[in-house]
Amino acid sequence: MRETPITKTIIADPRSHYGNGPASTRHFITQRVTGLVNVVFLGLLLFLVVRLAGQDRTDLVAVIGNMVVGLPLMVLIAIVAVHMRNGMRDTLEDYFAGRMYRLVMGLNTFFCLVVALAGIGAVAKIVFWG
Repeated sequence: MRETPITKTIIADPRSHYGNGPASTRHFITQRVTGLVNVVFLGLLLFLVVRLAGQDRTDLVAVIGNMVVGLPLMVLIAIVAVHMRNGMRDTLEDYFAGRMYRLVMGLNTFFCLVVALAGIGAVAKIVFWG
């Protein structure tokens, strides 16, 4: 089955449909919400940077080991990973298609998942086991 190439005529016609509308809307909303949450959590991140500047490991473990700081930091890492995945997806969609697109998107998801699990695991170790 041959697909019709997308041309300027098709794009300019408002009756033409290409892409997945609900998925695109979900992606758009997810990107905006995670961006907003990242801005809100920026206060926590600034607090940690200022509080821990010039301190040694003992102070780092004491501050991040506190549940009030450690748990929101884990949530922040997860949300940043989702935001990173969506942002990288936007760029990769422009350069890949077909089988290569699926491969690159899978690798993108895998990379962001590894980063999130490593970050959350590191903070969880500090929070729960010192």
